Amino acid sequence: MRRALDTFYRLGGALSALCLTLIMLLIVAQVLGRILDELLGWAGLDALGLNVPGLAELASFLLLGATFFGLAYTFWQGGHIRVTLVLQQLPKHVQRIMDMAVTLVAAAVTGFATWHSAWLTWDSYDYGDLSIGMVPVPLWIPQLVMTLGLAWLLIALLDALASLATGRIAKLTSEAPQE
Repeated sequence: MRRALDTFYRLGGALSALCLTLIMLLIVAQVLGRILDELLGWAGLDALGLNVPGLAELASFLLLGATFFGLAYTFWQGGHIRVTLVLQQLPKHVQRIMDMAVTLVAAAVTGFATWHSAWLTWDSYDYGDLSIGMVPVPLWIPQLVMTLGLAWLLIALLDALASLATGRIAKLTSEAPQE
């Protein structure tokens, strides 16, 4: 089970990286298209008009994917910011209890956000909402990405809570569990 969850979290990290890579490729294509058009103009030729329509909107949807797909992976790798100034001053057994309490609260908030994000996604699908940019994208698609990313994070939080409760990890820090 541990291996499957770790693979699951790595998949989220890989999807996040893929979204960032796609943003980069779209921007490079746009820049190269503009450069080529400029060079053609200097040579006295007609510009080809190479551009990526709706680039800003597509990039924002991909950034949403990069952010939300990466949440669980980043959490499990200990990459989220944690304020440990007070926690470090407590005895070890109290640190574990505090870690469990904070993780439980985070799981509750994430569960709440996941539930409402899922309803928002369903409503957008049901009503046929489209984005208002140059490229009309059904809004349920990026909203589904957000919902999946939140659900992924919820699974990671519940996994961490179970790990803390069973003593598999002593606390959640930047030295979070590795394989």
